[in-house]
Amino acid sequence: MGTERRPVVYDAEGGDDHERQGTVWTATSHIVAAVVGSGVLALAWTVAQLGWAVGPLVLLGFSCVTYYTSTLLANCYRYPDPVTGSVNRQYIDAVRCYLGRKSVLLCGCAQYMNLWGTLVGYTITASTSMIAVKRVNCLHRSGFGVTGCEVSGSTYMVVFGLMQLLLSQLPSLHNIAWLSVVAVATSFRYSFIRLGLCAAKWASHGDVRGTLAGAGIDAPRDKAFNVLLALGNIAFSYTFADMLIEIQDTLKSPPAENKTMKRASLYGLSMTTVFYLLLGCTGYAAFGNDAPGYAAFGNDAPGNILTGYAFYEPYWLVDIANVCIIVHLSGA
Repeated sequence: MGTERRPVVYDAEGGDDHERQGTVWTATSHIVAAVVGSGVLALAWTVAQLGWAVGPLVLLGFSCVTYYTSTLLANCYRYPDPVTGSVNRQYIDAVRCYLGRKSVLLCGCAQYMNLWGTLVGYTITASTSMIAVKRVNCLHRSGFGVTGCEVSGSTYMVVFGLMQLLLSQLPSLHNIAWLSVVAVATSFRYSFIRLGLCAAKWASHGDVRGTLAGAGIDAPRDKAFNVLLALGNIAFSYTFADMLIEIQDTLKSPPAENKTMKRASLYGLSMTTVFYLLLGCTGYAAFGNDAPGYAAFGNDAPGNILTGYAFYEPYWLVDIANVCIIVHLSGA
């Protein structure tokens, strides 16, 4: 008597499983930590390939599609009824219930390929940020001479991999909402720093750069490839379906988990879309069609805009942004 009764999850066989104490805000933190990742750093280049006419519309369109599919997947957490049915603890359990066992292999491969691709992207981006910290400090000491400031990324990739091995020993997602909160806080910090740097560059030349059609490329084949790559960057920047069911499995009820998850998806995607529009459009206005972040050295390859090429002063601010990227991707 006098103790609060906590909601308990029951698995498909009806047995006790684990307690869930997640709320709409912890779920939103998990979503933002997963969605706002390495893709945000290439948004200026992405918008540059699509132009002012199409770029912002594509960002909004992918946001709407992602929210719609997220609401559909949120209803698959329980089967057969989305409110009173048996719980599907993982994405693959929902596939088995709704699509049948024949679809498990195909959807499972798709899920793990997506997770593998995300891990590769996070590893490369985190190691690039580690390199950027060393490069920016080297440029500052050498008076911005490029010679001698190039660093190999292999060692830093191994370091990031070891960090992930250590973090993988933490308990399940139900017990580490704090890690997502830290990841979200650092992601907002480096996003604001990036936004401020781009806004300062934009203010320095005073005009809105870029064109309605985007970057002009002589070869149609190259233009088509860059447009498709830009669309892929945006799609990658919004994806979190491969972990939506696992996030939903942290939520307490009542209210019904699918209702809470839909609200969390709306809040999380709304926040990220506003950030994406601000970062992509401000970066494009600042750099124009040379928006990738390597433009300062004449290299128009797409990439991280905080690597120390586009911005290397104030060096301490660029260092802080890159450290925040490392912390965010470690937790994400």
